[in-house]
Amino acid sequence: MASRDNTKKILIIRPTSIGDVVMASPMLSALKKALPHSHVAWLLDPASTDLLRHHPMLDEIIIWDKKQWVRLWKSRRLLTLLKSISMFMRQLRSRQFDLALEAQGLLRSRLLVWMSGAREKIGFESKEPGEFLLTRVISRGPHNKQMSSEYYCMMREIGINPKAPFRPHLVVPQDCTETYKEKLLKKGVQGPYALLCPFTTRPQKHWFNDRWAQLAMKFKEQFSLPSVLMGGPGDLDSGDKIAESSKGAAVNLAGQTKLGEAMAIVKGASIMVGVDTGLTHMGAAFDVPTVALFGATCPYLHTWTPSFVVLYHKLDCSPCKRSPTCNGTFQCMDKIQVEEVIEAANKVLSL
Repeated sequence: MASRDNTKKILIIRPTSIGDVVMASPMLSALKKALPHSHVAWLLDPASTDLLRHHPMLDEIIIWDKKQWVRLWKSRRLLTLLKSISMFMRQLRSRQFDLALEAQGLLRSRLLVWMSGAREKIGFESKEPGEFLLTRVISRGPHNKQMSSEYYCMMREIGINPKAPFRPHLVVPQDCTETYKEKLLKKGVQGPYALLCPFTTRPQKHWFNDRWAQLAMKFKEQFSLPSVLMGGPGDLDSGDKIAESSKGAAVNLAGQTKLGEAMAIVKGASIMVGVDTGLTHMGAAFDVPTVALFGATCPYLHTWTPSFVVLYHKLDCSPCKRSPTCNGTFQCMDKIQVEEVIEAANKVLSL
């Protein structure tokens, strides 16, 4: 698998989803520790580059602008699309990768692996078509509910035995280390704060707005911590409603930060509480005391640090993932009470 200059050239394909990139990030340290002279590249969507652009174990980020290809397809500019795809494939193949790791299990990521021209193409098994595009299909490993377990399994499958803890690791972009403070100051937050991450892509993963407001008031009352609400642009209105209901205990920054600034806000938090979303996973990457609230999904129950606690009440119907059967009552999330979260917060803060 060695290339001409006797350095292994490795490409990781996990282009989208902030949370999944965070969860896959331990592979970088594992690869570099086992293969210190390797050249490791990561193929990323432009919106996700802040996550890894200052990572000390990553040599190169390759930008894949999927949205541009989608725009060209929808506008029927097919010739331009074919030219763009062809140019991108030539750029990938010019790097002469020895190994490409398809860490997603989707047809499109398998196509990207094939386009890379890597000598060895290893990817996860899944129900998606395109396994023939890989030279080797591997299992995601046992369902042990350990954080980042599937990526740990991938490392083992390629002959690397990572040492514990196999936990996410991120580095805040330097240009965001000061701007995030300005965003907090504008909201009146000058000292320590609690970070609340109530929002994600699917409503069945959400906790309830009134409980977030109650939690913010509890943090203010018991820990003298103001709460900062984080989320995407589409969460601005919901964040405003929670902040208003909290009677001044919370401020809303949803949709008002760049990704790098959001990373800095996570890193600077005294404690974080969040649902199954990328910002919550970052708590492990920055060693922030974290309480994660899971219901419809259960990607992990065990983390590599005691300061990261998962609250999860398993029901007969859980985890339902993308197919809830509760008619919008979300009983799994309803089981999580404010007092339980405060108790868990006390536990992780004491550690």
